[in-house]
Amino acid sequence: QVQLVESGGDLVQAGGSLRLSCAASRSIVSIGAAAWYRQAPGKQRELVASITSGGSANYGDSVKGRFTISRDNAKNTVYLQMNSLKPEDTAVYYCNAQLRLRVLGPLSEYWGQGTQVTVSS
Repeated sequence: QVQLVESGGDLVQAGGSLRLSCAASRSIVSIGAAAWYRQAPGKQRELVASITSGGSANYGDSVKGRFTISRDNAKNTVYLQMNSLKPEDTAVYYCNAQLRLRVLGPLSEYWGQGTQVTVSS
């Protein structure tokens, strides 16, 4: 069973930077569209950023200009570069992506388990 695995979450001071990574737990054919979501305690999960298979990106208003989503198709990995972090960015960050597990197979949606990002003031 393939899983999405996030990494890179950590405790960082306000103003600092982190880079999150998201990759499949085993070899796959390709990643289609992907996105990062986050959920803070007591709040609903919200979209942080998304990227199409072609590389077009969109961002939530609260992270525009500070976060950058990118992808490395050769490594089947999606990244979230987070700069100028604020305490309100503290949340569990989840990766969501469409994975193609076999050649000519369909794209199926997967979620990662999440990685904790904590920003101290």
